[in-house]
Amino acid sequence: MLKSASGTLVNVLKRSLLPTTRVSAVIPARLSHGGPVESDEEFDSRYEAFFNRKDIDGWEIRKGMNDLCGMDLVPDPRIIKAALHACRRVNDYALAIRFIEACKDKCGNKVNEIYPYIIQEIKPTLTELGIETPEELGYDKPELALQNVYEI
Repeated sequence: MLKSASGTLVNVLKRSLLPTTRVSAVIPARLSHGGPVESDEEFDSRYEAFFNRKDIDGWEIRKGMNDLCGMDLVPDPRIIKAALHACRRVNDYALAIRFIEACKDKCGNKVNEIYPYIIQEIKPTLTELGIETPEELGYDKPELALQNVYEI
């Protein structure tokens, strides 16, 4: 009798102290969060308004640019122009150049198609703000690179 009671007590303690895993039949389904879907135009307008704020500081500009670079997209020239104006307002020339470089990197393997279009669209803004492209500054070529032996 005592053996039976102690065995029952041990089983009760095991069940109460050890977590149990229950396997149930799960039907895989992708459920959307049900939130509103933003159109491309609304997205562009939101980021353009973000960079056009008069009280924006350097940290917020970097945060907005970092968010854009983390997305799977190439920013619209409207957004790039607004970001360049924001860089000029906080007097951060280097940040403007870095953002243009980041936009070029976001073009991926279509850089020969997309990047010239972007430069064509933002060229008046670059001229107005006195910003040169990375190619004009020579940043597209490594400074200390050795000459290719096949081109000598």
